[in-house]
Amino acid sequence: MNIWGAALTLLVSTYMGEASYPGVAIAITKGDQVVAVRAFGHDSSGAPLTGNSKMAIASVSKSFTALAVRQLADAGKLDLDRPVFDSRVTPRQLLAHKSGISDTTLPEKSLPQPDTPAQAVERAEEALGKAVPDGRFRYTNTNYHLLARLVEQVSGENFNAYLKTHVFEPLQMNDTIAIDVTPRDLPPDYRRGHGYAYGLSVPLTEPHRFVTGSDGVITTATDMAKWLAAQQGLRPQDGMGWEADPQGRLRHSGIWFTSTAGQLLTSSGYGIAVMSNSGVTLGNEGTYLLENGIADVLDGGTPEPASYRLPIDLVLATLTLLSVGLNVRALRRPRRFHKSWQVLRGAPLGVLLALPTLLSLLYGGGRDITFFQLAHYSLPLVVWLGVSSVMNLSVAVVRWRR
Repeated sequence: MNIWGAALTLLVSTYMGEASYPGVAIAITKGDQVVAVRAFGHDSSGAPLTGNSKMAIASVSKSFTALAVRQLADAGKLDLDRPVFDSRVTPRQLLAHKSGISDTTLPEKSLPQPDTPAQAVERAEEALGKAVPDGRFRYTNTNYHLLARLVEQVSGENFNAYLKTHVFEPLQMNDTIAIDVTPRDLPPDYRRGHGYAYGLSVPLTEPHRFVTGSDGVITTATDMAKWLAAQQGLRPQDGMGWEADPQGRLRHSGIWFTSTAGQLLTSSGYGIAVMSNSGVTLGNEGTYLLENGIADVLDGGTPEPASYRLPIDLVLATLTLLSVGLNVRALRRPRRFHKSWQVLRGAPLGVLLALPTLLSLLYGGGRDITFFQLAHYSLPLVVWLGVSSVMNLSVAVVRWRR
């Protein structure tokens, strides 16, 4: 069955151009059959991307962790509704991100990073003790760090070794591994992903992060095709490492600062996995739109994917230049405004310093992010506020002195 045609090629190539994606790998299944594995573009070394190129799937990894937990539950070794880690939190609540833990109660990216699931549990001890599961959805990687440790405790095996023995090998995912810490544990044949700014993609190293259980699976499009083909037998469920979208389809997205990915199961029986070696940025929150576009083509519809990365960065570049121009003009006319107004010139600096918190509250759904990671996420935004801060404070100082 060959379903790949000109429409899909045009869709992918057009989206890659709009989003400045250096490389994309795609797997498509129908039922339990693999029907297409395709790769486009190149990796960070310049070599053509293939279906066997190792790529990060980020938080798509959570569906693998969920399967490991379900295997142990099905074997009677684990009760999904019995609290764990001397808390009120159950495995089912951890799986569904309804544990009461959030990036607000435990800022998992800002805190020192653990090296093992056992250390992750130690780090989360206080948050676990205070957690009150109230049924609210609060997405945080911590839930899946804890699940990885739970798998270790119940199975007596290292978590990554458990995935290899009980998930990857049975599905013949021979080129797939799971890691603990980025970039330390990335395999030698893994090529760096990319950061993006002002229409340009630049090879970057993924920041130091603990990823066991949450987003540590490294795989290929060929292996993801095997994973998708197995889903009928694995019975994926909403809230168990998968999420139902507004159309009732099961999916999960994944974002690293240098890579993005996603998987989608359609009601018509298609499985779609997309992996890109370009990271999350303002205007690019993953491969969600491309997955939808591929599903539309496969189901006979008209795709409408569009990337807003470049327009957003161009707006920010314009604001940066405007800020420079207005402040240079103000420096040449230093007596135009009363001194009391100069206090307002500290506003850009205040916004810059508070930016990780502001983005978390207003845009990121409460997710934690460090300032270093913020520069990966949107360098043009940081540059605009940084330039505006320096220029505004320079004008304020000159006017105060005069």
